[in-house]
Amino acid sequence: MQRTREEMEKDLYLTRRRTGHFRSSFTAFQQWLGYRERLELLQKLEDLKPSPSLEDLRDVEHLYPPIARSQSNPVPPVNPIHRAFKKADLSLRSPKPVVHTPLLSRLRATLDQQSAEIDARIRPRRPSLPESLPAQDEAEVDELLRKKGVISKCVREQVGDHDLVKLRPGQWLNDEIINFYGQMLLCRADEGKENRDAGLLDIHYFSTFFWTKLKDMGYEKGRLAKWTKKFDLFSKDIILIPVNHNNSHWTCAAINFRKKRIESYDSMNMDRTSVYKHLRAYLDAEHRNKKKQPFDFEGWVDWNLEDTPQQENGYDCGVFTCQFLESLSRGEESFAFTQENMPYLRRRMIWEIGHTRLRVDS
Repeated sequence: MQRTREEMEKDLYLTRRRTGHFRSSFTAFQQWLGYRERLELLQKLEDLKPSPSLEDLRDVEHLYPPIARSQSNPVPPVNPIHRAFKKADLSLRSPKPVVHTPLLSRLRATLDQQSAEIDARIRPRRPSLPESLPAQDEAEVDELLRKKGVISKCVREQVGDHDLVKLRPGQWLNDEIINFYGQMLLCRADEGKENRDAGLLDIHYFSTFFWTKLKDMGYEKGRLAKWTKKFDLFSKDIILIPVNHNNSHWTCAAINFRKKRIESYDSMNMDRTSVYKHLRAYLDAEHRNKKKQPFDFEGWVDWNLEDTPQQENGYDCGVFTCQFLESLSRGEESFAFTQENMPYLRRRMIWEIGHTRLRVDS
């Protein structure tokens, strides 16, 4: 007897709960699954369309040495349910742990404890994020949500009341929120240039419109050379880029000059081939424009952090993206937040926007 889709979803949900890969409700899981199917369909349709900027991407094989391409994700299979079932089945079929003698168990426990103590001294565990803001700050957030008109301004960016409500639970963030957040990152980096001991990097943030121009028009037609007339892109530690995929999903990308990496951080773990491809083409075109020679990609890799935090719904991608950007601006190599922290982080972002000041609780 053939099982219904809901029965398959229920079994998959229970399996992922048992293996610790999903902690939200079954309703949230169904929403997440539908969201992923939509993203994969849009991605397939996008791959079938010829790019308007194809002329900028034809002769770029030299940008992809074999060692760099090997770190890119493969194209995902068509059906996410079947793929997830296959992964869960492999996990459940893995060899059972070996039963140790009491003496060996005690020895293993002692060694594990020693390793944990050494690891804690070398890499101290960061404190977990709080569940809420201090009471006074929570009251200020409620007051900000009641305000009308322009809420806050930061250089050329501003957020109005119709933008701020996007940070209420269950809302998809818009360009105004993300660009305002990026501008705050830029301001903080500029203020900290004389105090690099604070852990802040010399960054540049490209607005959400950068990726759209690069992908849809290319370097020349998008006139992207003008975006860097007032500074040397190659002198920065890291370039931060929010990416809007088909107006349906936000991710974070970065050009990390310190680590020689083209980075992509996706809270839905979708295929990143297009991100790496376009950013490599951009980096080469920008170097040819400003330095009059091809960019040297020797030692550069396409970077994908295996344990990138993952969302468990269809609307928190923008919040994940902002937090990826914020962590990267401080030189972090991992992320201290998860899906469980999203309600708190939305409230914190409202406070930060209202005060035009970033706060770090991790």
